[in-house]
Amino acid sequence: MMPERLPSIAIALVLAAMVAPAHAETIVITMENLVISPADASARIGDTIEWINKDVFAHTATAKNGDFDVTLPPNKSATSVLKKAGAIDYYCRYHPNMKATLKVAP
Repeated sequence: MMPERLPSIAIALVLAAMVAPAHAETIVITMENLVISPADASARIGDTIEWINKDVFAHTATAKNGDFDVTLPPNKSATSVLKKAGAIDYYCRYHPNMKATLKVAP
């Protein structure tokens, strides 16, 4: 390799790393003993939320703004992929005292 090309190659590698998409993560949110945990969670667009119901009765994860409405039978789980940014307040329709917030970054 020619030494005079090394700076160009290094710059190209740095730029490629900067524009490469971040890997999506899975954020686990649990419903147990009539509590959503964590009550405040952070995620990014493209991340997957894994909702886990550990109770013996059904719950929902219902966004107040209508972004999602997930029904979780007893001892089951479901997933949702986040498609837009913003703070989303949500609750369980069956147990309205179960409340939480999901902060989705771009």
